[in-house]
Amino acid sequence: MCLVLLALPSVAHADDTLNGNTQNSTGTSGDVDGDTLSATAGGIVFDRSKNGAGPTAGPVTATTSWTPPACWYAPKYTPEQLKAYLEPIWAAESTGYEWDAEQRKKYLNKEDPTKDFNKDRTGKGYWWGSYVNKSFPPGWDKCEADYFWVDAGDPPPPGIQNAITPEMLAELAYAEIRVPTTAVTLAPAGTTKVNLPTWAWLDGADFEPVSVTASVPVLGISATTTATPLSLKIDPGTPDAETYPASGLCEIAGGRIGEPYEKGKADRTPPCGVRYLRSSGDASFTLRATVTWKITWTGTGTPGGTLPDGSFGAPQNVVVQEIQAVNR
Repeated sequence: MCLVLLALPSVAHADDTLNGNTQNSTGTSGDVDGDTLSATAGGIVFDRSKNGAGPTAGPVTATTSWTPPACWYAPKYTPEQLKAYLEPIWAAESTGYEWDAEQRKKYLNKEDPTKDFNKDRTGKGYWWGSYVNKSFPPGWDKCEADYFWVDAGDPPPPGIQNAITPEMLAELAYAEIRVPTTAVTLAPAGTTKVNLPTWAWLDGADFEPVSVTASVPVLGISATTTATPLSLKIDPGTPDAETYPASGLCEIAGGRIGEPYEKGKADRTPPCGVRYLRSSGDASFTLRATVTWKITWTGTGTPGGTLPDGSFGAPQNVVVQEIQAVNR
């Protein structure tokens, strides 16, 4: 397991690069706050070993207006870690005397310094804090509560919204899903003829479900989000075309979408494909194949459920030529 500490204060990121170096985007990595001195105090760990990989893999886009959580609360610091983080800030006096004084009242114990930052409870809980979705969607700044203590096994204090749960982990894992390219195989390939049915298909061997698991080890909770291909939508790139089926929606069957073209099928209508009604001239039409993925999840202590379907599309150029007549 590779735990990665990112270097942006108060923001939890899940980037695939760190200081210009590429991380193992398909392995296991910890995306914890940069202020955390070690991964022992919290942060979300993503296991991407069953995710889509390769230069053409990409994220799914929800087919609704739904988005993953903008911010959330989770364990962030041990007592010693919070002390090491806050004391240099107070010493610099950059935040103002009044703020520093209020902070000291909250975290220091004048009667018994051994209890500063809850040091007497080391190993029995954590200081929780806010984390922010790496894409900073609307609402990313709504988790404004200061650090708060939670004993191990206890729920966060009443009134705390967006405390991390298995369902939220599943939603955050959604954003980490990467699915394979949707470039379809065409026959004829690359160049076709006006009014000639062009067959389209996706090979099931390259078209399997993918998943990402998100966990918070110190809480013992996790969730796995899985994307399973449902259907392929073909947009020919011009209104002067007909799709097969007419809706342009090719359902998955037998572990693949569409049917490979073979000799002897020339007189058949493709189950998935397109027929162009005019030439593309000196250019080409941009066919776009978009796959819809069913998104499900399971989590600690819950059977899980479904999240909004996701889609991922890729364009490809198709040259359409006129059929040349032979004059005798």
